Amino acid sequence: MSTMWQGCLAHTDYFEMRSSGGHDYGVWVTTPPRYDPAAAQAPVVYVLDGNWAVGMTAPLIVTQLDPMQSIQPYVQVSVGYAGEEAEHWDRLRNRDLVPPGEPIAQEYIDAVEMGIEAGTMTREQADAYLAELSDSRGDMFLNFLTDDLHPRIERDYGTAPSGHGLFGYSYGGLFSLYAWLTNSTFFESIGAGSPGIVNADSQVFARLQALGDTLPATKLHVTFNDREILGDLAVYQNLTKNTATFLHRLTPRSGSVTSALMHETHVTGLQASFLSYLRTCRAQ
Repeated sequence: MSTMWQGCLAHTDYFEMRSSGGHDYGVWVTTPPRYDPAAAQAPVVYVLDGNWAVGMTAPLIVTQLDPMQSIQPYVQVSVGYAGEEAEHWDRLRNRDLVPPGEPIAQEYIDAVEMGIEAGTMTREQADAYLAELSDSRGDMFLNFLTDDLHPRIERDYGTAPSGHGLFGYSYGGLFSLYAWLTNSTFFESIGAGSPGIVNADSQVFARLQALGDTLPATKLHVTFNDREILGDLAVYQNLTKNTATFLHRLTPRSGSVTSALMHETHVTGLQASFLSYLRTCRAQ
């Protein structure tokens, strides 16, 4: 498997790992061009939804050689699902990327029903998809990243002891906000692309209120897309409205928060959002 990925993505290794919670994950590790940890260690940028995102984000590691706007060296670790579970990554991400106790918005259920009507999923698939949201465990997945996976990456790839980043998109963006709101110092910067704050009663608002007046020291970069705002799908309209509300509630507080509007749809915005995160939070 590692040989296959080396052929598809330059400087990329692949391995599979079981979490302490008993779940299996596929992990792609992309090192910078000419990376030599003995000479200079690089921090890690964790990218979520690896089965979908690795092909669009891992090649951007060449930005570290861009003479017009170079990016600080980093080792990219893309995390997804392995084996037969890889086929069901879009369902399993609901379990791992959504904060525990996150309410399921009616607009989200309606969007799933639209998928059944359009023939993109069966009733059985839709029920399984929504079932994962009823017992979401973003807390366990965060522990997997920091406590299970990171020590192995640090050992095997000689990464730097600090300066790490996290990037997630859609529900991955919601997870990124959740990780930021835990006020952990593990990540130096976090990118949240089109975060899936579909419900106005999202856990992120309660967690933000619990923080009080002082925001986490970790840099946060939030993006969303104009086609989400201007389109006619309620689930994306709510996502952008709630993301804007979240950003507005950050304004009077002290913290390092930036944001940007991408000219994309929800589906096409991932790569642009990741690149915006690199340019904003990890510029050389």
